[in-house]
Amino acid sequence: MLREAGGNWRSGEELSRLLGVSRAAVAKHVRTLRGEGHQIEAMTRRGYRMLAEADVLTVDGVRRGLHTRCFGQGTFVLHETTDSTNREAALLALDGADEGTVVAASAQTAGRGRTGRVWASPAGVGVYVSLVLRPRLAPQAAPLVTLMTAVAVAEAVAEVTGLAPRAKWPNDVLLHGRKVSGNLTEVALVADTVSHVVTGAGINVNTRVEDLPEGLRGKATSLAAELGRPVSRGDVLRAFLERAEHWYAALREGDPGPVIARWKELAAIVGTPLRVGTPHGVVEGLVADVDPDGLLRLVDAEGCEHRLHAGDVIDSRP
Repeated sequence: MLREAGGNWRSGEELSRLLGVSRAAVAKHVRTLRGEGHQIEAMTRRGYRMLAEADVLTVDGVRRGLHTRCFGQGTFVLHETTDSTNREAALLALDGADEGTVVAASAQTAGRGRTGRVWASPAGVGVYVSLVLRPRLAPQAAPLVTLMTAVAVAEAVAEVTGLAPRAKWPNDVLLHGRKVSGNLTEVALVADTVSHVVTGAGINVNTRVEDLPEGLRGKATSLAAELGRPVSRGDVLRAFLERAEHWYAALREGDPGPVIARWKELAAIVGTPLRVGTPHGVVEGLVADVDPDGLLRLVDAEGCEHRLHAGDVIDSRP
């Protein structure tokens, strides 16, 4: 009711009557809301008014204004803290969770990046979210989901902030050359067929760079650090779910073209030199394209083409 009042006063008597509780109960609930971080002013004979909402993630708050048909409309698990949203989403998927199931958290104690790396997930400042997908994809086409997730993150960031993020192969989103988001795709197979895919993204929203591990401070950033002001995590999560559903629609039916084309626009990588560290050594050459399975095509100095599923970019020069 205070939110709907748009900053105007609502009397305690009116709130008491509409809610069917005592005025003392209204005052108690206001204290609870203040404890959650909402700024609510109280004045004798005027009542209460909302000055500012806390950046608290709730399922109802995210669903308010969410324009999706699937993602976030069914099972939507939101934790204050969990070990890993990807791990929990995978367990739900194994238990038969529907496509579009969402697991999100305000903090992770064991957030993971690619190749088992730790993803710093401080409480109350980031968006950590995983989706359960059941696409019609061949197992080797899993990189398409990684590209799709990066596109969804980049477009969500642009929509909410007006900034211009770039995609970095294989799974990052950058702002001014520093990492603001990464994603992790995990595929479950049954008899060489994709049973389900879990894709998870971590987005630094209001993360203070000084709160990141020391080794990341020169490489990472957040939306708030770039804008100089806080950003609503609910807005970012809502925009991500909407953009992910949009791009997944074609991918689910076996048409990777739109996702690949959009990712290439955001990455601007085709035709550039790249050195990539892989489990089999360093590969160096020019980026020729992204193939229909989402693999990067790199042509070395001898003209040999390498199709890369993932790797660590050692050096890239425009």
